[in-house]
Order: sequence, then structure tokens, then C-alpha cells
Amino acid sequence: MKKKNIQYRKQPNKVHSSLSYLIVVTTILFTMSSCSKDFLDAKPDKKLALPSTLTDLQALMDNSAYMNGGWPSAGEIAADNYAVTSEAWHSFSYDITSQNLYIWEDNVFNDNVQNEWFLAYQAVFYANTVLENIDEVQTDDAVQKNNIKGEALFYRAQAFYELAQIFAGVYHKETASTDLGIQLRLISDINQTSTRSSAEQTYQQIIADLQEASTLLALNPLYKTRPSKPAAYGMLARTFLSMQDYTNAKLYADSCLQLYHTLIDYNTLDSTAYSPVPMFNDEVIFHSGMFPRSIVLQPAAIVDSALYSSYANDDLRKPVFFKSLDVTTYGFYGSYSGSYTLFNGIATDEIYLIRAECEARMNAVNEAMQDLNTVLIKRWKAGTFITYTATDAGNALIKILQERRKELIFRGQRWTDLRRLNSDSRFAVTIERKIDDQTYTLQPGDLKYTFLIPQQVINISHIQQNPR
Repeated sequence: MKKKNIQYRKQPNKVHSSLSYLIVVTTILFTMSSCSKDFLDAKPDKKLALPSTLTDLQALMDNSAYMNGGWPSAGEIAADNYAVTSEAWHSFSYDITSQNLYIWEDNVFNDNVQNEWFLAYQAVFYANTVLENIDEVQTDDAVQKNNIKGEALFYRAQAFYELAQIFAGVYHKETASTDLGIQLRLISDINQTSTRSSAEQTYQQIIADLQEASTLLALNPLYKTRPSKPAAYGMLARTFLSMQDYTNAKLYADSCLQLYHTLIDYNTLDSTAYSPVPMFNDEVIFHSGMFPRSIVLQPAAIVDSALYSSYANDDLRKPVFFKSLDVTTYGFYGSYSGSYTLFNGIATDEIYLIRAECEARMNAVNEAMQDLNTVLIKRWKAGTFITYTATDAGNALIKILQERRKELIFRGQRWTDLRRLNSDSRFAVTIERKIDDQTYTLQPGDLKYTFLIPQQVINISHIQQNPR
């Protein structure tokens, strides 16, 4: 399927040996998991055919279901963009993980093998398989070979980053060398002993993978489901922002926007369409989506009423993002996936907002407001936008973070933002949920901002569990 120069890659006409290998390995992994075995403990048959050509290796990276569509949604479920009714919450009794994520209970990821841990480490396994075989391929096409290697490094970094946002604590520079990070699986051998790295080691690995990927990846990939050089820079900007390293976050946001800076004008969108924002639109640098859990999707998820009311009437995000569920409630329909699934890829609006926040924190008020206005003028009804101004850096930061919340709603960023901003009293948030007559509360800095590792993983690997 082609749309100008934006394409969604088709499935290959024949099954490559690499895909056959993955099908068998995946079957083994699911079978082992159903017998109370951890993904990291499953042992695929070494006699299975390994990928041996660039076509094989590219096929591994082009497996969209695993590499672009199954990233963790736990943070989005636990965040404060929405609410569900008691009746709706009870209707998800078949999905204990979703129910417990919503009310921040500890028993999550234990009812289904297809969970945030398994899916992310599955992507790591595929990336490592490519990295271990790419150098053995004899070819004259060095450009494609480098690009495939860059893709694998990008995907591994993305997986590690997503895992760190839910299974490791907030990054604090002062204690990162001793704080718990995640398991850094750098080889595909599932017999490798499982250990947890430090937070510092975790983030340095993510950064190293992305920096190397940025030297190898294409500037303009054939498909938006493939990583690119600006995508690597964008992911680095997102990573450094989560680390509260604003100097480097700005540096890589700059690098990304120098290569790609297109924004779409919301005046050109059809707000009456079921999904007003097209898939692979011109703002998307790299397309990926979250693992779909119904509790956070329409019609179950009711957008926070105060958040909905914060959009001005001439702000086109209001009709583009939201549709009425009944007389008083609204659902989110503005995913950059062009469907009900939630987008968490890299897009230019996020990168502009990262740079704006960093500029405000570095006291570059004029530059910060210029970046903010560059985005907002594309969001308001033509002829109605009044340029935002700020009295000082603190005022600029408040306005930028308010707009970041509204712009990146249901984009997988709110949970990380809550984690990193809760240490600042200006932005700390207490979240409440009410189910039946019970009220649940998540306080700033609560240990529950880091989820427990699935119990089956702990039972088999004996790695250290997160504190409670």
C-alpha cells in the first residue's frame, strides 16, 4: 500500500528461513511460559535455521507485530489522562493486569504471558539475533548492512527504555550507580544468567545503542515503521529528558529537528472522521504503538474532565482528539496510529516540546516560547491563535508543560512525566481512582511508580524484586 512516499511495508511473498526460525522459537517460548517458565528461561533448539542473508535479517526487523506494535501500555493505564466507571472496571475481570494497573495494585503481569515484560524482551531477543549475525553476512551492500544493524540497535534501545520506565525507578544522577535498573540482555542466548544492572548502566546502554544507531541509520527510511537517523536523535532526546539531563536532551532535539521538522496543520484534518489523524502522517518520524489493553481505549476510557476543559474552543485539538461518549463525557479518538490503538512513536511535535522545555529550564525564554508557538499555531483554528508569551523562565516552563500534557495525551509519555516531575512541588500530582465505594490514591514519589517484576520471572531467575 503506497501513499505518496509514505508506505506501510507489505508482508513478504514467501516465508524466509529467519521468519520460520522465529515462529518456532516464539511457539517454544509461549509453551514454556504456559508451563510456568519465564521467557528468559526458554531454550530454543540451536539446530534451527539461523538468518544468514540481509533479506533474512531485514525480515526480522520488519516484523511489525513485534517490533512496532507491542510496546508497554502499563504506564498509560496507570496515568491520569482518563477514568473508567466501576461498571466498566468490573467488566475487565478477564484482564486482572488491567484492573490492578488502574488501581495501582501489586499483582500485575501475572495473568497472561503476553505482558509488558515478555513483549519487550521478545523485541530485545530479535534485535540481538540480528546483531549477532549481521557481521557474518558477506555482501557488497554496506549501506543496507549498516542500516539493518542500526535498526537492531534502535529497537534494543527502545525496548530497554520502555522497560526502564515501568520496571526501574526514576533516574537520579546522584544515586544511579547503585539504584536498580533492568536486565540488559545483550546476547540472544537465553541460557545467559539473569542479573539486574544499575540504573546508570541501564541508561548508558540505551544511550550507547542509540548513538551508534544514529551513525548507521538512513536519513529517509523506505517505511515509517523503520527507524531512521532523526528517529534515533528523537529517542535520545526523549531518553535524556527522562534523565532530567536538559543540556543533552536539547542537543539531540536540535539534531532531530535539523533533519526533520514538519508539522501538520490541524486545520487540514477532518475532525468529524472516526480517527481524524491519519496513520503515517507527515509529523511522524517513526511509527510504533502500545500493546492494546481495552481499559485505556474508547469507549471504556473517559477523558479526565478537567483536562478536556483545559482546551480552548478555538483549539482544534479539542474536536480532533475527542468525541462525545454521552452528554457529559468524552473519549479519545486522536491517536497518531490512525485507529483505536495508541501511538508511542517519535513525532516532531514531541521533539519541539522537548526542546522548548529544555530551553525554558536553561533560561532561554524567547527560544522556548518560539518553539511552543511553532507547534500551537498549527493547532488552533486559522486566524484565532494569539502568540504565547512568558514573563520569565518559570512562567515559560509552566506553560510549556501544560501544553505538553495536552499535546501528548495518550502518547505513552504521561507516566514518565509524572515520575520525573513529581519531585518538583510545582508539578507534583496526587492521582485518585474510585471503584464502588473504595478510593485509591497514588501519591508523588510512591514506590508504586515502579511496577513489580512478574512473579514467574522472580521465581525462575531469582533476580531482586522491586521494593514495596
